[in-house]
Amino acid sequence: MSVSAPSRTKSGRRTARAGARRMATLAFAAQGVSVAAVYTTVPAVTEQQGLSPLLTTATLVAVALAAGFGSFLGLAAVRVAGPVATMRGALLTAAVALTLIGQAPGPQTTVCAYVLFGLAVGGLDVAINTRAAAIEHAYGRSLFGSFYTAWSVGGVLAALLTAGAARLDRPVGDGLAVQAGILLLVACCLRTHVLRSVQEPSAQPPLGRRLWLRLLPFGLVLLVVYVVDSTVSAWSAVYLRGTLAASLTVAPMAYAAYQAGTVVGRASVDRLVQRVGTAAVVRTAALVVAGALAGMAMAPSWPFAVLAAGVVGLGASVLAPLCLASAARLRPAASEAVLARLNLFNYAGVLTGGAVSGLLGSTGEFRLAYATPAALALLVLAGARHFTRPRATSEA
Repeated sequence: MSVSAPSRTKSGRRTARAGARRMATLAFAAQGVSVAAVYTTVPAVTEQQGLSPLLTTATLVAVALAAGFGSFLGLAAVRVAGPVATMRGALLTAAVALTLIGQAPGPQTTVCAYVLFGLAVGGLDVAINTRAAAIEHAYGRSLFGSFYTAWSVGGVLAALLTAGAARLDRPVGDGLAVQAGILLLVACCLRTHVLRSVQEPSAQPPLGRRLWLRLLPFGLVLLVVYVVDSTVSAWSAVYLRGTLAASLTVAPMAYAAYQAGTVVGRASVDRLVQRVGTAAVVRTAALVVAGALAGMAMAPSWPFAVLAAGVVGLGASVLAPLCLASAARLRPAASEAVLARLNLFNYAGVLTGGAVSGLLGSTGEFRLAYATPAALALLVLAGARHFTRPRATSEA
């Protein structure tokens, strides 16, 4: 008995949709690996290259600035070559940057390699979030949480790899080379699957001033989220090493715990959104983040800080994907443009959190660096009412 043409069409769309989701999940995991590889090796690279605390802070600020610029390069690349090709190119560039960071002969080369990484990760951000928005639109239900779960799993694995390399007394360059190899492998595995129900990025309708007003609440929430994220991600290893006297083996564990918390949060966020609504999830997450950051600031020893970092990850993990998903639904046909602009708040948060935390840390005030964003996290409560859940479709 033959299969009807409509049935074959639906089957083909489901297959393409599932393939696109697998590829996007791989790319998110690879980005998680790359970011963790950079942040968890900061203490080791700093000691290897003899970087001063202020130069280390300036370098991480430069990474955030480069990522902001890279997001617009990524937007241009998405419009010309598509999100999958942009993801592949950005991953290859990030792999080169990680290798250079580990093998740099001097501080100047190290700083340049960090900036190159920032450009790559900024372009990758736009590409993977544009692709994720298209896939979620094709499915008609919340999926951003599952993509960011893969991001967090990649971050946990990379942090544990950094800790393992330090435990074995391997040079920092060896661990970074392995992590660069992971990015290279993922880049080679990426394939394009056509999502015919989604308008191609080449169609660029004007966004309009009213859209920017509707986008602002998500941008402010995202800024606070990334102030928190950069404070924990970029500086938790340095905090454990410098303030709480942890070894190089233990120092990456706060980042690993933070990412492990994000795995749990992101793995459950899509179900929570369907059950209680997006706004309720956002409000609860904001309260959890504020309390955990306060606990991290008051931690008497590194085990307490590691535990608190995990709880921060549990709460903070759900906010970014819900921001991006809700913002992308404002204009599905121009999601790549909306997300590129929204990424400015992302990098503003990384810049603010990284710079302030680094400056406070260089003066021995890392505890204050964690107490400050605890108060900022409460501001997320004001923006929670703007979040929306996706509309369900008949084809799940």
